[in-house]
Formats: sequence, C-alpha cells, structure tokens
Amino acid sequence: MIAGNLVGLRHLNHRVHVTYSWLVVVDAVLFFAACYLATWLYYMPRQVSLSEHLSILPYQALVFTGVTVLAMLSMGLYQPRLREGANGIFLRTVGAFMLMVSGMMAIIYLVPALQLAPAVLLYAAALAFVSSLLTRELFSNTVKQEQFNRRVLVIGTGRMANNIARKMRRTSDRHGFRICGYLRVPGETTAVESVNILTMKQCLFDYVRQQNIHQVVVALDNQHDSIPAEELLRCRMGGVSVLGILDFFEQEAGKVLVEDAPPEWFIFARGFKRQLAGRAAKRLFDLCGALFLLLLTWPVMLLTVLAIKIEDGIRAPVIFRQQRVGLNGVVFSVMKFRSMTVDAESDGKARWAAANDARVTRVGKLIRKLRIDELPQIFNVLAGNMALVGPRPERPEFVCELCREIPYFDNRHSVKPGITGWAQLNYPYGASVADARHKLEYDLYYVKNQSLYLDFMVLLQTVEVVLFGKGAH
Repeated sequence: MIAGNLVGLRHLNHRVHVTYSWLVVVDAVLFFAACYLATWLYYMPRQVSLSEHLSILPYQALVFTGVTVLAMLSMGLYQPRLREGANGIFLRTVGAFMLMVSGMMAIIYLVPALQLAPAVLLYAAALAFVSSLLTRELFSNTVKQEQFNRRVLVIGTGRMANNIARKMRRTSDRHGFRICGYLRVPGETTAVESVNILTMKQCLFDYVRQQNIHQVVVALDNQHDSIPAEELLRCRMGGVSVLGILDFFEQEAGKVLVEDAPPEWFIFARGFKRQLAGRAAKRLFDLCGALFLLLLTWPVMLLTVLAIKIEDGIRAPVIFRQQRVGLNGVVFSVMKFRSMTVDAESDGKARWAAANDARVTRVGKLIRKLRIDELPQIFNVLAGNMALVGPRPERPEFVCELCREIPYFDNRHSVKPGITGWAQLNYPYGASVADARHKLEYDLYYVKNQSLYLDFMVLLQTVEVVLFGKGAH
C-alpha cells in the first residue's frame, strides 16, 4: 500500500503531494552537503583556513540550502503538474540557480558574517546544480512506477464522472494516481468515453481488496438514489480512502467544480475560515511584503514612469485609476501604470481586454508582459483595499454580468482581491465569461484554503509567471 500513503500533506488546508515533499527534502540534504563539499575542496590545501571556517559553515550551508530550495520553488520545479520536457526543466533549473546566486549576494551584503568565498559559492552552485538534475531524472523515473501511483476507482459513468475523463486527460494532470476504471451504476446514463467501464459482479469491498484499490471516488449524477452507501462504508472502515468528486478535484487539480457544487458543499466543507487572528496575521504579512516589494521595485517603477512620458508626452498621465470590486462587494479605485492609450474608453463603455488589443501602447505591451503595470497596486495593499495574494479584482460592470451568469461568483468577494493569486498562476489571462468561470474554480479554491503558507507559495511561483510570461495579455 505504498501508493495509498502518498496522497498528500495538508499545510493549513492547502494540499501538497507527499512525493514532491520528499523531493524537497532530498534536494535540501544534497544542497547542504554540496556546500560542505565545496568548502572542503576549496580549503583542503589550506588546513588552517579550513578549521577557521568550520564554526560558521553550518549557518552558511543552511542559508545556501534555503535560498536554493526557494529559488527552485519559485521556478515551479516542485509542481506535480509541470508539463515541460527535459529542455524546459533544464532552463528552469538554470533560472533557479541564477536567482539563487542573486539571493545569496543580497544576503551576504546584508549579513557579511555569512559570506562564502566566491570560489566556494561557485563550487557549491555547480555541485548543487548537477545533483538537482540527476535527482530529478531519478525521481521522474521512480514516480512513474506502478507502486508509487494510487489506484483509483471511480463510481459512476455519467456526466459527473466524465469530468475526470474530460478535464484530466493529460498524464501531467494525473500525477500520482491511475484511474483503474469507471464503475457503471444501474440506471445511470453512460457519458464516459473509456475502455475501462466496469460492471460489478461482486460486492464493491471485495473488488477493491482484490484489485488493490487505494481510493474510491464517488462521481454519481444522482447520489441520493444510487450511492452504494453500505459498500462505501465498508471500504472506508477497511482503510480505503473515499472521496466525492468535488473533493477529488480540489485535491488533485487545486480547483472547485463550480457548475457541479451544491450549496450544502460550501456550507459543510472544511475551510472557509475567517478568524480574527488569521486576518490580523495576513494583514501584517501584506504590509511587510508590500513594503519589501516597494523597496525592491522602486527603480523599475521610476523607469516605467520615464518610459510612459517619453512615449506619450510629458503631460500624459502615468497612473490609471479604475473602479474595481473588493472585499464584501465594496468598490474601490485600483492603481495601475497606464498601458493603453489615453482615450481607450472615451465612450465610457467597459470592454474586456483582447489579445493584440490595438489600444495597448508599445510601452504598455512590455509592462503588461512583465506584470510591471500591476506594481502601483502596492499602494492599494498599503491602503488596505487589496492584499498581495487574492482573486483578481473585477470591474463593477463585469461583476454584475458575471454574478448573473456564473453560480457562486460573488463568493470570491469574501476575501480581499490580490495583486497576484492562485487563479492567475493556474489559468491564462481571462477575457470572457467562459474564462471567468474557469478562473472562479481556482479563486474559490483559494477562498476555501486561504493561509499564509498558500500566500507564500503563490508569491514564490509568481516569479515563474513574470519570467515566463504566463497569463500576460
């Protein structure tokens, strides 16, 4: 039952696959060892110098390890659904180590006592780089083995079950589990196009034991009439995980199936916590993060102001203010660097942004691609209208339309909107009602599982979005 224990860890509601948690641990051990080995290689001819550095070496190695792991996290190298081949992994790893070197230089500047000799840092980076590539190759081959994949049986062959077949087609979408079949229930219409449709000729519990099923997913169109409750209870009591399809998608895809979620699921589901201590901690996190981001990006913001003035003239406005819907539906003015022409909406009519929008200026194309146009929202965070992480704030005109078209859309306003967010990481830029519906699935996952840990992970992975231009429009 190895695979049965590799479902995932839950950090303050957000689930992390155990296999990738182990990869982080293995990498951390190797990076720590790389720092020690690099120090030994450099100072070995100078035994006196080596003894002088041994007292501070554990702290240097810990910092090196932490910065390297964070850099790899920020480049998406611990994502279960990473869909790139060997070349893409190599480029991401190169980017991660460039970030690591930059981070180490900043830390050394701030804390000189932690300084590694340049040659030691170079040796350690080279050793860690090679070890990370070798470990990842070994890991990717290992997790493909049958014993490391959960065997999942889906109860149902109708529309709900077809969500799995249709929305998890790619191998990367099914990382860590394998669908062993779809069990047809009497009276249910078959919508699943699969060769693995089963008709049970024995009791469910016996079949689950014989086939070594680790998890049963209930995906019935009409659960109240056809759910095999007694058999599922036997499976649960026998140590087999039993999940509804909504919980399964939340666990494996990081989203909520909006169209299929009944109101009672939101009422009774775990999460959606809004405790005073948690809100205060998030506000402190936002303030500290916004001030740090402002300190880090003010030169970029100044250059952006100059670029806009050069392109559009000294009298052209730099900041664009627009009404957006925030926490509890309260409307506020969001601040952005102007990326469109001054008369982009001269008729006063709100429009979705489109691909290759003619209203976007030359400077606007660049700052949108790099997400620089969002930086003035730091001041919205300091003012308390926004958070660093949260759903993307929408315009009031669009919100009225989307609330009519999409169920539960207004629930995203139970948290502050953010500069970046879980939906922005997982879905490309949306410019239609259909896109808004898909993004809401990720927004509601964030609303349900909001925590400082998830905020921190989103901020780290936003580096990947900026560097690779994901979701930019």
